[in-house]
Amino acid sequence: MEERIHDVIDVHTPSPARMYDYWLGGKDNFAADREAAEKVIAAHPEQRELVRANRDFLVRAVAYLAEQGIEQFLDLGTGIPTSPNVHEVAREIRPAARVVYVDNDPIVFAHNQAFRATDDRVATVHADIRRPGEILGDPAVKRLIDFDRPVGLLAVAVLHFVPEGEEVIATLRKTMAPGSFLALSTGTYEGLSPEQRERIENAYAKASAPAVIRSRAEIERLFTGFDVVDPGIVHVAKWRADGPETQGRLLAGVGRLGTSSSAGS
Repeated sequence: MEERIHDVIDVHTPSPARMYDYWLGGKDNFAADREAAEKVIAAHPEQRELVRANRDFLVRAVAYLAEQGIEQFLDLGTGIPTSPNVHEVAREIRPAARVVYVDNDPIVFAHNQAFRATDDRVATVHADIRRPGEILGDPAVKRLIDFDRPVGLLAVAVLHFVPEGEEVIATLRKTMAPGSFLALSTGTYEGLSPEQRERIENAYAKASAPAVIRSRAEIERLFTGFDVVDPGIVHVAKWRADGPETQGRLLAGVGRLGTSSSAGS
């Protein structure tokens, strides 16, 4: 099995998804992933705490969206399955919830397919979120997501690997019905010294997706067309919680699509 994995996956190039798995204490990572992940920790010793805070944000955001009536979710850059998963959280509130997970990492795709193969209301799509048109045209997305009804779009800790983030969100926003939501978290250089920022970017330089660290203003632009709900765009540990802020930052927020901001805007 190990030989087959090495035949189809580049184990020498660090993968953001597998680095994230390493920070969470997972086992689905390789030496190159661990080496790059440790370089980030060297620049930002609180990285593991930040990643856990981000996971907690995802859980709170999905629960919030479900409480607002959202029953269908499109999860961009889902990563290796980590309990509780989006569909598990959503179904605590909306038992009929449907979820499409999207990722371009082959290990993530294999794990998600195996883990969720017996659930016909959950699907995994192997796609690059930098090409949202391909995602929208995927048969699994068409089967499970009805864009004439409100949808929850999740982009949690993924857009800091997508320079075209504004364009990606704008393309998807145009397909979304009023009452839909966007929940995202992404890296910012607020609170980082220039040296820390350089060291983190260097750690990702040879990864399959180099880091794109944004300013607060750039993150606010990702919510164009959405009305950001309270408490606004804040550190992931502070979104509807009172967790400790880390020095390195992930800003997070949730926005609702109004009637004047949907298709065609």
